[in-house]
Amino acid sequence: MSRVTLLFCQVMVAVIVLALWQAFTTVPVFGRILLPPFFFSNPIDVFSQIVKWFSSGVIWKHLAITLWESILAFVIGSVAGILVGFWFARQPRVAAVFDPYVKMTNALPRVVLAPIFALWFGLGIWSKVALGVTLVFFIVFFNVYQGVKEVSTTVLDNGRMLGMNERQLMRHVYWPSALSWMFSSLHTSVGFAVVGAVVGEYLGAAAGLGYLIQQAEGVFDVAGVFAGMFVLSAFVILIDMAVTLVERRLLVWRPTVRES
Repeated sequence: MSRVTLLFCQVMVAVIVLALWQAFTTVPVFGRILLPPFFFSNPIDVFSQIVKWFSSGVIWKHLAITLWESILAFVIGSVAGILVGFWFARQPRVAAVFDPYVKMTNALPRVVLAPIFALWFGLGIWSKVALGVTLVFFIVFFNVYQGVKEVSTTVLDNGRMLGMNERQLMRHVYWPSALSWMFSSLHTSVGFAVVGAVVGEYLGAAAGLGYLIQQAEGVFDVAGVFAGMFVLSAFVILIDMAVTLVERRLLVWRPTVRES
């Protein structure tokens, strides 16, 4: 499938879903509306709300704050996950000692931590960043840890036979092996970084997209809630595209899988 055809299919899926949503909220079927507008709004009202936010400039402040919180959570959580993942994979004894504690910490529901972070760091951006870091860290950590452990023993033996030291093995063998796993986790982590920021804002903040959605929900503005969700979705897609560009640059050596 060509890129143009793929893009066309993706756009058509969105168009069909929006058209059905609009029809079910406005056109009676057997004498009744299937999706009452009070509970589901409709695409036209949602789009109008988005246009109103951007034209008035109200959303720029909230968008900038959520963007900054998400980027900080994504970068800090990813870097920490990569470093600790490499460390644990290269130090089996350390990994064995801390294994139950890592699993126990990962099992904690992150929403429970949000009020604790608010007490520790206040209602500023750092409580939202901390919540996002806890979501991003474990996704990246487990993927990098597994990626380093999955290094082919044949490649390692060949590298040692050619006289590579540990630093060269890390650069030319372990690091390339972990990159595919790492970027796979980074694509997932983008959404979780935004989730952490928005949930933190939803529970307690004076600005941000989560705050905007919470305010709309408080006055039963369903169009405002859906508008905030659509802006968040577009926001995540843009960040994911940036991660994809970096991935293509770093994994240029990887052979592409061609369709038969």
